[in-house]
Amino acid sequence: MNDFDWKKPDYERVFKERAERLERIRSSPGMLAGLMEHYKENPIDWISQWGLTFDPRLAEIGLPTTIPFILFPRQEEFVTWVIERWRGREDGLAEKSRDMGVSWLCVAVAVWMWTFQPGTVIGFGSRKEEYVDKLGDPKSLFWKMRQYIALLPPEFRPDGYVERVHAPFMGILNPANGSVIVGEAGDNIGRGNRTSVYFIDESAFLEHAEAIDAALSQTSNCKLHVSTPNGAGNPFYRKRHSRKTSIFSFHWTQDPRKDDEWYEAQKDKLDPVVLAQEIDIDYHASTTDSWVSGDLLAAAMRNGPADVVPIGGWIIGIDAAHFGDDESVIHCRRGRLNLKQVVRAKMDGPQLAWLCEAQADLLEKSGQPVVAIVIELDGPGASCYDQLRLGRYREKVVGLHTGAKLDDGENYNVRAQLHRKAKDYLLNAPVAMVECAELRTQGGAIKYSYRNGLLLMQSKKEYKKINGCSPDRWDAFVLTFGADSVSGDLQRGYGGHKPASSAGY
Repeated sequence: MNDFDWKKPDYERVFKERAERLERIRSSPGMLAGLMEHYKENPIDWISQWGLTFDPRLAEIGLPTTIPFILFPRQEEFVTWVIERWRGREDGLAEKSRDMGVSWLCVAVAVWMWTFQPGTVIGFGSRKEEYVDKLGDPKSLFWKMRQYIALLPPEFRPDGYVERVHAPFMGILNPANGSVIVGEAGDNIGRGNRTSVYFIDESAFLEHAEAIDAALSQTSNCKLHVSTPNGAGNPFYRKRHSRKTSIFSFHWTQDPRKDDEWYEAQKDKLDPVVLAQEIDIDYHASTTDSWVSGDLLAAAMRNGPADVVPIGGWIIGIDAAHFGDDESVIHCRRGRLNLKQVVRAKMDGPQLAWLCEAQADLLEKSGQPVVAIVIELDGPGASCYDQLRLGRYREKVVGLHTGAKLDDGENYNVRAQLHRKAKDYLLNAPVAMVECAELRTQGGAIKYSYRNGLLLMQSKKEYKKINGCSPDRWDAFVLTFGADSVSGDLQRGYGGHKPASSAGY
């Protein structure tokens, strides 16, 4: 519903529209059959037009506690993502802020499959049995499922379905088509029947996650891990950063019911670590040696282009990856404005250089010049640099050896100097960045130390060993602070021309 006011919801209007729709169905023989065929391929329509959820907190503000399940855009994207994973027989991981309605979304998708996809087996598991199924307890997943089915119009419930017969403890059978929803808890997850899809609720909090993963690998082709973060180093964290699993990020800023006022209220109520972890999806909330706190990046990603005044020309930072598991990333920054990153996998140096030139052309067509293109030379970036030095932006290209030592009394090497500038930049608000879970997570994961009193940042190799991937998105952003940071012995030449001032702040 494009005109729905999420801050002041008019549920009475929605209930009226549903009643009128149901009356048309009941008064038009044959209409239901056509609708059922439509809903079989369109779960979003089925959920938004007939689904109901339960929220007891609404009573205190005078709203009904049983309300229409109207999906907002990010929720619709999640439904599509789940169905794509199921049809593609592949795993997925959904990280989420607290209170995004994700449990109800999983329930709604499961009931859709149970209703429209004959013979499917949908599994649910969580770390405690009471979270999966506890009769009469609204926090349990199976209470939600029984309630969801019971509140559907009779036309959309299976023929012959009787809750007390077909929905016993840890199981719900569709007597019309043989589909079933099953539940398991704790170390029993994955020990039962084979499943079409398996939802692992609050996966980051499982006690024996590796054993559960091994069991599920033999019983389901589609495992969907759903959770708020629970620190770094656990299997959920490693899956999140492995780049071998499809990721869906559910950040609170994508919820139209929430705004900065809501966030400020959460800051007043919650412990800072809880806020960072469960609201800002910060895996390193309790880490004391992270160089940049996740809330700095989260704050920047809440700003849009209208919240900042861009100054100076464009600076492009390039983190090259070549053909490994990592990604090549192009980050474009003009003063305090940062554009959405351009991310590509498996590109060689010349291909990346051509992509960068095309991006630079687009920026210059916007009316502001590209003043510097900065690329790291310690690794696969060298061939891209060499190609760029032959192109039309050759005089703007800066090649950095970020591992080169400095003698400025503050920073151990160029990498440390760039990180110091990046942090100062983020602290000097406002900054506008496009919401990106990867960038936010990587920035909050970079660790620091001191050597002989000089700032020393965690190397790419150390980061990848711990986190399973390179901090490519973060490094591309940090490199945009390199145009004014180098001396002649730290670069491979400017072609006789040093780039113009970057006006980086």
